[in-house]
Amino acid sequence: MQYLLMVYVNESDWPKLTKEQQEQGFAAYMAYTQALTTAGALKGSNRLQPVATATTVRVTNGKSQVLDGPFADSKEQLGGYFLIDVPDLDAALSWASRCPGAGHGTVEVRPVWAMQG
Repeated sequence: MQYLLMVYVNESDWPKLTKEQQEQGFAAYMAYTQALTTAGALKGSNRLQPVATATTVRVTNGKSQVLDGPFADSKEQLGGYFLIDVPDLDAALSWASRCPGAGHGTVEVRPVWAMQG
């Protein structure tokens, strides 16, 4: 079954880290990605651009509204995701707990609703 692990972090914290801390953080994510790949669980992954680059689209009364920036204002922002394929929710939760983002943010685990083609 596929699960999306959505990594929410406070993106304003990254620039406050020393170069060494940033390198350690990057290495932790690379090691995590390699572990997922080695286990055959990784189906896709990407880091997202900063929330300031977001554009929100909403349709109200048949008219599109395009807004700069994110729709929701929160302390943590969606910073990236991992799409994994594992046997069950327990396995997905185990991988989520190993994600470096769980140590400095939140990892939301959500099953993918497979669309029938």
